Amino acid sequence: MVKINLNRIAHVYYTHKNLEKAHQFLLDFGFSVTKRTKDEIYYSGYGTEPFLYCARKVDEDVFGGTAWVVDSLEDLELATSLPGATPIHDVDAPGGGKRVTFYDPVDNFPFHLVYGQTAVEVTQTFPELPFNFTTSKHRPVHKTQRFEKRPAPIHKLGHFGLCVTNYKKAYKFYTKNFNFKPLELVYDPVTKEDITTFMHLDRGQEWIDHHCFFIFQRPKFHVHRSSFEVFDIDIQILGHTWLTEKKYENCWGVGRHIMGTQIFDYWFDPSRFIVEHYVDRDLVNEDSPINRTKAGPGNLHVWRPEVSATFME
Repeated sequence: MVKINLNRIAHVYYTHKNLEKAHQFLLDFGFSVTKRTKDEIYYSGYGTEPFLYCARKVDEDVFGGTAWVVDSLEDLELATSLPGATPIHDVDAPGGGKRVTFYDPVDNFPFHLVYGQTAVEVTQTFPELPFNFTTSKHRPVHKTQRFEKRPAPIHKLGHFGLCVTNYKKAYKFYTKNFNFKPLELVYDPVTKEDITTFMHLDRGQEWIDHHCFFIFQRPKFHVHRSSFEVFDIDIQILGHTWLTEKKYENCWGVGRHIMGTQIFDYWFDPSRFIVEHYVDRDLVNEDSPINRTKAGPGNLHVWRPEVSATFME
């Protein structure tokens, strides 16, 4: 079967009953506004994607799906045969391009595929700081580290995760129709059946992020989180401090995961969606082996504060 080739995850959609509260949080989280209409706000980072997050004012707080860049117009044409798919149409959003939206066959949420968006220029750069270790010093005499108190600027959307109501069916659909490849499988120690998977895009020898999509099963469907990369741990901790001082609710973090190795920091937005700042994630390619691990609290983290009960829901 011919698969639809995804190039990368691009942006995400959420609707909020209180758009203004969500807007202020997203600014404090590190986004910049790139376009605003009466009921929609598009947010960008400092990277080349024309936007990363679209917030819409609606009477219900709802996850509106992620968008993925495909390799070719032919991939979009293939996508028109997916469940509930729209025809190929123009995208009325920053970056333009063409889009197909289909609906997940398990839980009926929208999934967007885009092609031909116009990239933007990088708007910020950050120095790779020299660190002084115990016996290896990299910073010259009289050279100091100084930082500005501010939100953590967002680079890109790195991954998202879903709680699905039928893990086996969802896993089969996404690995059959797209170049998603499992990297981490987590199984129930009682049934021995897989219950969670972290997937990366199969891009051959290209070095790519450890995962961009994960699923695990729960009785009720919902988005678990959307995760955004920031530059380094100093910027991440500065962002954590900024959000703490603004009295937002931390979900879990700061800590370091085992699967993917990234340093994580999870927050609730005012609509109770979870968003993450992360840094220092592993890279993989087609030669990376698939790992299968028993489910348990020990495979979540290397170091961290106590796990929030809501994080596991």
